[in-house]
Amino acid sequence: MNDITVKKEPNLPALPTTVLPAITELTQALGIPREALASDEEIHYAWRDLPRELKEIPVQLRDELIARMCVAVSTGLFDGAINYAWNASILHLRDKIRTFGLAVVAQILQKDFEEKHLLETQDSNLLELCLKLNIVDEDGFFFLDQCRDVRNNFSAAHPTLGKVNDREFTTFLNRCVRYALADSTSPRGVDIGAFISAIKGARFNADQLLVWVQRLADTHSAQRQMLVTMVHGIYCDPNTPEQSRLNSLDICGGLPGGLTSSMKSELINHHSDYVAKGYQDKHAASLQFFEKLGLLNLLNESERHAVFSRAVERLWNVHNGMNNFYNEPAFAERLLELSLQGAIPETVQEEYVKTIGCCRIGNGYGVSDAAVTYYDQMIQNFSPREITALIQSASNKTDRLGHRISMGGSYRENFKILLRLIDPGSVPNVVSAQYALLLR
Repeated sequence: MNDITVKKEPNLPALPTTVLPAITELTQALGIPREALASDEEIHYAWRDLPRELKEIPVQLRDELIARMCVAVSTGLFDGAINYAWNASILHLRDKIRTFGLAVVAQILQKDFEEKHLLETQDSNLLELCLKLNIVDEDGFFFLDQCRDVRNNFSAAHPTLGKVNDREFTTFLNRCVRYALADSTSPRGVDIGAFISAIKGARFNADQLLVWVQRLADTHSAQRQMLVTMVHGIYCDPNTPEQSRLNSLDICGGLPGGLTSSMKSELINHHSDYVAKGYQDKHAASLQFFEKLGLLNLLNESERHAVFSRAVERLWNVHNGMNNFYNEPAFAERLLELSLQGAIPETVQEEYVKTIGCCRIGNGYGVSDAAVTYYDQMIQNFSPREITALIQSASNKTDRLGHRISMGGSYRENFKILLRLIDPGSVPNVVSAQYALLLR
């Protein structure tokens, strides 16, 4: 059972009966109208709503700034409370950037970025950096940037343009908490240079792979997507050695939860660029990348046709070549793996079915026993359309499959075994009579 953390509202003390009267006495002593400060009602409602917002702030982030904010609220100094809440938010965002890694930020920005640069970064630029690092999302950036304007114009940090009431303060605090203070977790950035060096280095061992996969899992989604795209580029580079290509596949295949839809979209975009720019070597490597990761279903019909057609042709050539009993299994296994990635393109279904059928019933010397298990799985997965193509081909003596079956003997007996792998309920009515005849 998963542990569920129950957030409890802080039990703030009731406002002393001396506080509100003291504010009235103070204004009278100074000779200013009581209306110059927040009213008793505004203070009451702000104090009442405060625990609900404080509840969302992790305990470790409820520091002295939050305590000062609470004191300011208790006396109706909402402009001061705004400043304390904002400063707490900015300090926490800075901590998140430190955790992400200043060296990694420098790599992303392509310029020096050390502690002094972080401290000198203006709040507006800090928010933009947090958006770029995915520390805050677009909604968070929008609302926090509004908070920044409120803090600059209506807080005690600068001469104010006007007064803030209790509801405006509560809204301000809610946005600071929701988009900056509520989340105490901080993603760790991946050192891009070290990552690329590792990919291009020696073949990953199990521990090394685990470390890099975990680092990618721990970073934010935007950097993870960028690094996966870089890995695809490394794989498709004609000058990349095979061990680096294998490292690339291991990284992408090892990500917890697999590749996200946005990652897949970005990979398709890069794949399409190779086609548009005529980079044939990179395009061919990219096809292989998608195939190895089981992503062929993302490609368009013509590209999937090319991959399947080539695999079927190679299996057929091996079947008719020397040492076919020894060579067939590897090519049959690859074709099975391809077939499990999605529907066979209609343009290659007939050739696919005929080739599997011929290989399964064997040639004049018998059947490749080691490949039978692959053939049987593909036959059991035949769609109704493919079953129709199989039976029609088997019934036509001028077809290569039908010709072999017409010769009788082991060909016919093996074909009956093949037919029994097909569920009768999957046989379309249009070929049911031929199916029954072939089984006799």
